Amino acid sequence: MPKQFIMIMTDTQRTDMLGCYGNSGMVSPCIDSLCENGIRFDKAYTAQPVCGPARSTLFTGLYPHSNGSWSNCVALESTVKTIGQRLTHENIATGYIGKWHLDGGDYFGTGRCPEGWNPKYWYDMRNFLDELSTEDRMRSRDAGTIWEGDGYEAEFTFAHKCSNRAIEFIKEHQDKDFFLVVSYDEPHGPFIAPKKYPEMYKDYEFPVSENIHDTLENKPEHHKVWAGDRIHHDRSNHKVKYPLLFGANSFVDSEIGRVLEAYRTYTKDALILYTSDHGDHLDAHRIDSKGASMYEEIIHIPFILSGTPVKGNKVVNEHVVSHADVVPTILDYFNATPYSMLQGHSLIKVLDEPTAKINDAIFSEFGRYEIAHDSFGGFQPIRCIRTDRYKLVLNLLCTDELYDLKKDPHEMHNLIDEPATSKIRDALHDQLLNWMNETRDPFRGYYWSRRPWRTDAPPATWYDSCMTRQKEPDYDEVRECDYATGLPITKATYRKF
Repeated sequence: MPKQFIMIMTDTQRTDMLGCYGNSGMVSPCIDSLCENGIRFDKAYTAQPVCGPARSTLFTGLYPHSNGSWSNCVALESTVKTIGQRLTHENIATGYIGKWHLDGGDYFGTGRCPEGWNPKYWYDMRNFLDELSTEDRMRSRDAGTIWEGDGYEAEFTFAHKCSNRAIEFIKEHQDKDFFLVVSYDEPHGPFIAPKKYPEMYKDYEFPVSENIHDTLENKPEHHKVWAGDRIHHDRSNHKVKYPLLFGANSFVDSEIGRVLEAYRTYTKDALILYTSDHGDHLDAHRIDSKGASMYEEIIHIPFILSGTPVKGNKVVNEHVVSHADVVPTILDYFNATPYSMLQGHSLIKVLDEPTAKINDAIFSEFGRYEIAHDSFGGFQPIRCIRTDRYKLVLNLLCTDELYDLKKDPHEMHNLIDEPATSKIRDALHDQLLNWMNETRDPFRGYYWSRRPWRTDAPPATWYDSCMTRQKEPDYDEVRECDYATGLPITKATYRKF
């Protein structure tokens, strides 16, 4: 029996934009169906709440600061391998269809298939645009035309054309080992979808939590700058209504349904992973979009493993998992070569033990939204650690944050200076600093340890940890050499002097 893995992802989708995560007002039957014979992870997190960097971790198994793509418009570091390259090296067929966002270009991509993927099925957003007339290109970016006449036909959309190619890939490879990624841009703006979908949500009010009223007192300065005048708005009757976004959300669900139908027809024993790159604040904490925060609304993402390899139906796993765990899981599933430089953990164990705990903690980060423009706050170095209960956020340039997610799930109360939780805070801090060292974070240094609340912080030192942390060799690389001797290193981490 062939081994097959289908990864389906969306862009800008919160967990509460799906019925299976508890929002009965959302129409998402196709995605919801994956839970029928699968595992829904209730504490899954993106590595960075920005499109490109999030994908960089999903497809390399390295955090953005390690793989080089720590901002939109910054390509992966040249020696970093994607999962496509690793599986091709193992003679497993690979296909990537949809938004890539890792080539260092603009939002749409270059239209060129990178190494590791089948060029026959490569189809990014530039390929889609290149098929359109000038008029249709502009129409494809203007959601306002949805309300004109009959609106859009499904066949016009990027989502539909991605689904078509995914279905063909599945048919062609039904008797072979393969790994397929279907990466939809929807429900990300401009929310292009047939008119009937946004019409479903014309009068729909998205459920809001108490953090819609967050005054941002004792919160980071850049959150307040981000909120702007909204800090002063009366929110006693505030409603969250985004029919275009929610319509696009239900439309992409229907397109995913087409792919799932092909999966059930031709490759019913494949393992399915469903996730999204990040969420959207949707006015929570008086801010919008995604970017330089670690609030649950944007880093907590849907994550479902489904299919006959999963020994469990309608199971909920309540422990933290990360997008950094995806590449190790895929390699493990195919019994492929494991690599010591990967920074997550395989989730294969949960296929047999669906409620198993894999991680004690996971990590997220932020560097910059995009280098091509300066309209999203600029450089905001952030590092975050999340356990099953607590979240510590280091905002290097301003106020840090600590939340008890059990008592305060909406992150209203910043406990960073609270004596009662100082031991928990400091232990998380030590764990976070250790992670920065272990992952060769190029932005690490003494300033991350010397926070205003850390009374036992070590003195500032120019030499910091006095360690050399060289790169572990990949399958096509020679061992790096020691600067002092010119000889191949025997271990990658050692004292500098």
